[in-house]
Amino acid sequence: MSLYRFKSRETGDLVMLQPYGKRVLEILGKDPSGPGIVQPDEMAAGVRALHDAIVAEEAEQQRLKDEAAAQGELPPEFETVSLRMRCAPFIEMLKRCEQARVDIVWGV
Repeated sequence: MSLYRFKSRETGDLVMLQPYGKRVLEILGKDPSGPGIVQPDEMAAGVRALHDAIVAEEAEQQRLKDEAAAQGELPPEFETVSLRMRCAPFIEMLKRCEQARVDIVWGV
């Protein structure tokens, strides 16, 4: 399986499996098909976008659980590792790199 390796001069490398790295990049509005960069001026918006995606996912999952319960069905199963848990290291990387004013790159 392919990997995304996110690099910066402020933090250690952050490695994500391809489907999860691709999703994070899409949430950030970045093209996941090749190398790229997140510049410090984009990082606060990136943290907000990831947070909004996490909140939306959790609300949708709760809605599906409530709907199943109302219909007397078993609740749906979701991935064991949530988007919140997958994004936590990347959000930390964004915050640290924004504060240090250094870029995050991948695919280079």
